[in-house]
Amino acid sequence: MAYDAELAERVRALVRDELDVTERKMFGGLAFLVGGNMSVTVSGRGGLMVRLNPDDAQARLDGDVVVPFEMRGRPMKGWLRVREPGYAADDALRDWVERSLEFARSLPHH
Repeated sequence: MAYDAELAERVRALVRDELDVTERKMFGGLAFLVGGNMSVTVSGRGGLMVRLNPDDAQARLDGDVVVPFEMRGRPMKGWLRVREPGYAADDALRDWVERSLEFARSLPHH
């Protein structure tokens, strides 16, 4: 499954003026990075993956639209998978992207 090109363009429009954000195709999706750190990703398996402060991520889980991102069956701390209803509205997508960029900016640069 290819990543959602329309969603990728929506994210790209939100980060277009952010000089520290780069994009890279990774794992079948399109990742947006800050200082070499993955921030938000348009997933090749559908939906959006966002990286947040682990406490913030835990508080945003709802078990339906927002679930832990898992790799090899194990939840990745601070990573969430957001299904389409969670980012359909432009304001909701902007909130996810801004929170994810803010957290990535707090990490050491690679």
